[in-house]
Amino acid sequence: MSARETGGAPLGLGAVELRDRIVAGEFTALEVTEAYLARARELNSSLHAYQAMDEQRALERARQLDQALVDGETPGPLFGVPIALKANMCLEGAETNCGSRMLSGYRAPYTATFVARALEAGAVPIAITEMDEFAMGSSGENSAFECPRNPWDLARAAGGSSSGSAVAVAADLAPISLGSDTGGSVRQPAAFCGIYGLKPTYGRVSRYGLVAFGSSLDQVSPFARCVRDLEVLLEVISGHDPKDSTSLPLEAFQAERPAELQRLVGLRIGVPRQYQGEGLDESVSTVCDRALAHLESLGAELVPIDLPHTRYAIPTYYVVATAEASSNLGRYDGSLFGSRVEGDGSLQGMFAATRVAGFGDEVKRRILLGTYVLSAGYYEAWYGKAQRVRTLLRRDFESAFESVDLIAGPTAPTLPFALGEKTSDALSMYLSDTFTVPASLAGLPALSLPAGFGGAEPPLPVGLQLIGPALSEARLLRVAAAFEATTGHHAQRPTLSAAGGTA
Repeated sequence: MSARETGGAPLGLGAVELRDRIVAGEFTALEVTEAYLARARELNSSLHAYQAMDEQRALERARQLDQALVDGETPGPLFGVPIALKANMCLEGAETNCGSRMLSGYRAPYTATFVARALEAGAVPIAITEMDEFAMGSSGENSAFECPRNPWDLARAAGGSSSGSAVAVAADLAPISLGSDTGGSVRQPAAFCGIYGLKPTYGRVSRYGLVAFGSSLDQVSPFARCVRDLEVLLEVISGHDPKDSTSLPLEAFQAERPAELQRLVGLRIGVPRQYQGEGLDESVSTVCDRALAHLESLGAELVPIDLPHTRYAIPTYYVVATAEASSNLGRYDGSLFGSRVEGDGSLQGMFAATRVAGFGDEVKRRILLGTYVLSAGYYEAWYGKAQRVRTLLRRDFESAFESVDLIAGPTAPTLPFALGEKTSDALSMYLSDTFTVPASLAGLPALSLPAGFGGAEPPLPVGLQLIGPALSEARLLRVAAAFEATTGHHAQRPTLSAAGGTA
């Protein structure tokens, strides 16, 4: 008997299970799409996860998939599964505004490679998600439009910059979503929202069709509520792309499937001294220590290690990333790219007026900083030195991985903070990425998994970050799967009222 006949609903299921039940005839792709669109209409006015929904396009896509199944076509690994896309990802005909007034109304003329791969696998794009403007932020508050709310407590930040994509998955507005991670923009919101977020090795996923922020750092990254869904989505979007010269000449990702999934005997996990102590919230530390002890109970060995240049990661990142942002965003001047404001009638006046009106304060701050560190007389003192320190950070990891298989610690130093708490203190906001930035600078894969809950009422999610050597995504997912199979943290969901608030 089908789920329709028994009154079942497709909401709350994982992507893989949902796909299998559609293929088995328990649901149609159209029914699934309609259910998720209805949930979004009910909750999004309070959560602000979605910036835009093209319902007719999504429904037509679902009808086409249902017909393809009737016609005997082989269903892909994401057949009929709704997916949400961050607003810096190109989907032909959809608005790709990067959370900025500068690109308000811009519609992508082509589809990004990673989005095309999701479509080929059968996914149904149902929404474009809110984000910090041009991916610059750690809370979602830098969006030129709406700020996403943490579904566990609507007064708190959902993290950033991929805040809308994280909220969509945590609140079951979509079973899976895509974000982009430059310095922690997927891992930190995953931690704050109690879901999984994985930044792949730099180059594993094509960046073609991702609007650039920091070109040597940006990576398209999946969100999911379970490890299996994260793994399948990564498999779908991975692989070499001739349109991206930085994509690695690799075949699509393949996961490890050990016989004893729940045992980690022989695995050596490095625990950096630098990821403990000052600046780390006590409740976060408690939850992460408990999670590490659980991994040890599964057979892993915890090994204290040093990553001595960690304290330079934040200043290094905010030189390298802002320099690249200055270069990448220089094209938005109102002539070829960006919404034009005429100004005083002169060319320079038009450039200035366009940028003043189009960019928010945080984007302006980073462009100015990046322009400064690249300027004549300062390039070597700032940008050149930052690149040398970046090399030292990478060597720290290389040295550590000679004695351990992966590295673990908190994803973020604090619990989800109150909206408005850090907006007046840019440095305090930047320090939210203390533990995520090092892996980004080194180009390494890193995964945030739901480690438990801490703090007062209501308890708030805490993420544990796993960092591996280059191309070790399979190892990270194996450890996350073992943790998931022996704990229940990932299965806990925020309770949302019909009006969208927390019940």
